[in-house]
Amino acid sequence: MNASPTTFDEMRRVLRDLPGPDLQAQTEIVRRQAELTKPPGSLGRLEEIAEWLGCWQGRAHPRVERPRIAVFAGTHGVARRGVSAFPPEVTQQMVQNFLKGGAAINQLSAAIDADLRIYELDLDHPTDDFTQGPAMSEARAAKAMAYGMMAAEPGIDVLCLGEMGIANTTSAAALCAALFGGTGADWAGPGTGVSGSTLSHKIAVIDEALAHHKQAIAEHDPLTLLAALGGEEFAAIAGAVLAARMGRIPVLLDGFACTAAAAVLHVCDRRTLDHCRVAHRSAEPGHARLLDAIGQRPLFDLDMRLGEASAAALAVPLLKAAAVCHNGMATFAEAGVSGKA
Repeated sequence: MNASPTTFDEMRRVLRDLPGPDLQAQTEIVRRQAELTKPPGSLGRLEEIAEWLGCWQGRAHPRVERPRIAVFAGTHGVARRGVSAFPPEVTQQMVQNFLKGGAAINQLSAAIDADLRIYELDLDHPTDDFTQGPAMSEARAAKAMAYGMMAAEPGIDVLCLGEMGIANTTSAAALCAALFGGTGADWAGPGTGVSGSTLSHKIAVIDEALAHHKQAIAEHDPLTLLAALGGEEFAAIAGAVLAARMGRIPVLLDGFACTAAAAVLHVCDRRTLDHCRVAHRSAEPGHARLLDAIGQRPLFDLDMRLGEASAAALAVPLLKAAAVCHNGMATFAEAGVSGKA
């Protein structure tokens, strides 16, 4: 793209023009898999991952040498409603922690030798309280999507996406209910650790938002719902997913909030997330329901619910293992090993 789209109409044009998988690379990968010194299918999902990587990178020999981790941070107006165990100012404080190297994602990024980037949205100006009106105008949401597109730079082998934003599980639950149906109780979970009356209040706030946006939900335009109930980091993640598709970069999605942001694109077109894999099943209960709704099987389940792309980072070694096994194993002919009788 020569210029980033800055309106929803422009985003919709991008959605209509997304490239598909490289079928020639996919065919070569499947052929080589059948010739490697192992029983067919014995590497399980590593074989599927190698095929997925290659067909979206456009390479018969996939590689994971330049992973990027992009963490988008946004502030939510609904946080002032007391839906989180932490106050709203923690978002900006955690961004500073990221920049100083003190967060979990900093340690995980270093461990896998990934390029970590922190993308701050307009942190000094939270979105509006979505129980009273849209969280964002179309212009603000589209601008955030365009900003997120910058994360998908040429030369990246895989893009890991995550987020930071107090109250974003409230936003994710409301957005999922609007996109896929249900109530606050169907989608809300502890988030940063709320329970009891605070969790009940969180559910009530979500239901209040769903009632306020009843007409928009009935019209069911996914981008409009993103602006109504999402956050700037949600929009930025959606933009990054689109730009990665245009640049043929496979994407690893993190947990509940990140997957909810990407799910907006799935509702626009069920093929839009074919270049994405969800890293894990979050302990946030709505995530399992969301994975079923978008037809994604997570790569692992470690009872995590931190966010900040932590699980996406942990999935990178799985991708590396899939690539090196596919590329480095000998074929039966090369090894002088008899094939299947």
